[in-house]
Amino acid sequence: MIDLVVKSIAYSSCIGVGAAAITLIYNATRTFNFAHASLVAWGMYIAFTGTYIWGYSPYYSLPLAALVGGLIGLAIYYGLIKWLLRAKASEVNLMMSTLGADLILFGFLNIYSDYLIQNYKVPAKYFVLETKDAVIRLGGVELRLVGLVAPLVLLGVVFLLHSFLTKTKIGIAMRASIENPELASISGINTEVVYALAWFIGGALASLCGGLVALVVAGYTAAGMTMVVSYFAGAIVGGLFSIFGSILGGFLVGLSEFLGSSLMSWIVGGWILAYRPAIPLAALSITLLLKPEGLAGFIVRLRE
Repeated sequence: MIDLVVKSIAYSSCIGVGAAAITLIYNATRTFNFAHASLVAWGMYIAFTGTYIWGYSPYYSLPLAALVGGLIGLAIYYGLIKWLLRAKASEVNLMMSTLGADLILFGFLNIYSDYLIQNYKVPAKYFVLETKDAVIRLGGVELRLVGLVAPLVLLGVVFLLHSFLTKTKIGIAMRASIENPELASISGINTEVVYALAWFIGGALASLCGGLVALVVAGYTAAGMTMVVSYFAGAIVGGLFSIFGSILGGFLVGLSEFLGSSLMSWIVGGWILAYRPAIPLAALSITLLLKPEGLAGFIVRLRE
């Protein structure tokens, strides 16, 4: 039971970080980033590489995962999104373009996994980093380190994003560009730099949460695709216009998904786990039908 609670908190924290990445990019460039799926998977494989090839703890690979994800995000922006924004492409076209980018990243990820298998003889098609996680003792109880690290990373992301967006010039410029890009441009703000930074941060957060979630669930090339509905559900439940609301929404969606599927498996059997994605899908659908503005909108109304 303790291990289940620890894993559920770790998983929920990862979903919260990933949901923030989706919301940040959407607010900045009106783009639902479907390449988020492969960015998460790349983060998982960087953690795998650090562990199986370089012999390091998976946690040592997290900064590298964030850096690689950020650079991929920049490549997507400068190679694709920048030109579509200049052409005033619709949100649908922007979204579909990221789906194409996701398929390209997925293809390269499969090539990379095949390379690892052929040259290093490691199980790169399907792996479990959970066994490589460190164990800590608290009051005579053994707990996996990811149960402590993942929530701390989530809190760190909240603190750093809040500080960046409210206390730095570039962060304030990003908020201005998000709220009114035309006025921000007239005021002398280079919106293209702001958009590029949003894609860098979004890509970094996506791969960072991928590296962490590899310690909770099994990794494989399509892992991001199977989890992407949870990230989008978290962003929508929390509120697409609020980065911090999406973090809360992602945490709640991840918690309900992990604990809900575990509870159902105890009641009706393990076969029900195949329908686990139905939980975030249900949360997403109910939110869109009853409260499209999400939790953030609900909190704003309470304040009023």
